[in-house]
Amino acid sequence: MKYFVIVNPTSGRGLGERSIPQIESSLQEYGLDFTLVKTERVWHAAELAEGAARDGYDVIVCASGDGTVNEAINGIMRARKDGHNQSAFTVLGIGTGNDFAGGTGIPTNLTDGLKALKENKRRKIDLGLVKGGDYPEGRYFGNGIGVGFDAAVGNEAIKVRWTRGLLAYLIGVIKTVFLYYNPAQVEIILDDKETIKQVSLMISVMNGRRMGGGFQMAPESQPDDGLFDLCIAETASKGRILAMIPHFIKGTQATLPEIQMKRAKKISIKSLDLTFPAHADGEFICLNGSALTLELLPKELEIICA
Repeated sequence: MKYFVIVNPTSGRGLGERSIPQIESSLQEYGLDFTLVKTERVWHAAELAEGAARDGYDVIVCASGDGTVNEAINGIMRARKDGHNQSAFTVLGIGTGNDFAGGTGIPTNLTDGLKALKENKRRKIDLGLVKGGDYPEGRYFGNGIGVGFDAAVGNEAIKVRWTRGLLAYLIGVIKTVFLYYNPAQVEIILDDKETIKQVSLMISVMNGRRMGGGFQMAPESQPDDGLFDLCIAETASKGRILAMIPHFIKGTQATLPEIQMKRAKKISIKSLDLTFPAHADGEFICLNGSALTLELLPKELEIICA
């Protein structure tokens, strides 16, 4: 089998670049036939992954954080549209959150991820497709969509340069609570059957389980069950938001009166007044959005997992 390894050298505050010797030595030790390429710009991972899929690589490996993982998935899906369906996918976790890996059974650290490549255990997972904002034609995602508060938090977390993972996102939460957030009134339609209208602090649409390196947005989600798991939060006071944080870390937010947990295959989110920010797998799809539609694609991607 042929492996195409995409490394984002800036992921994990430079951990990507520092990990290249270990990646190369481990793959050589395992006797794997591989090509390793570093990303050089935004959306380069999508171009590399699409090219690798079209060139017939058996496995595309992304050594990076969740943003670059999302790019690679989009590249693979572009190739699949033209019938290039042979490439499996996996991640070597060196990013800030590693949430896609954490929700799909891929190891979240580099050493175990390399071992998983050798063992070659596979499963097929669902993907999502979101349309709207800056992507009217659609952007694929593997982990989840965040609308409102958590998108704003992600924008603050990436500004934190001295740490990464859950701590960076906690700092982002605190900054967002006290410096920003004016939530929109939204209309959420689930599978054309159920409508929710409220001022929503946050809407998380999950294929995986967590965001921000440790916030359990959908602790019961399964990435191959054919359904999105939603966590929908009504607006709340600053003090109340801070009090809710431990529940999201533990995954017990469903017990809170402000929270609704739902499941659906098709989702429409429309603002009835203000615009909202939104992200897909941590990558912004809009800063001032007004409408999104989401569709689940069952068993769309084969991955190598633990």
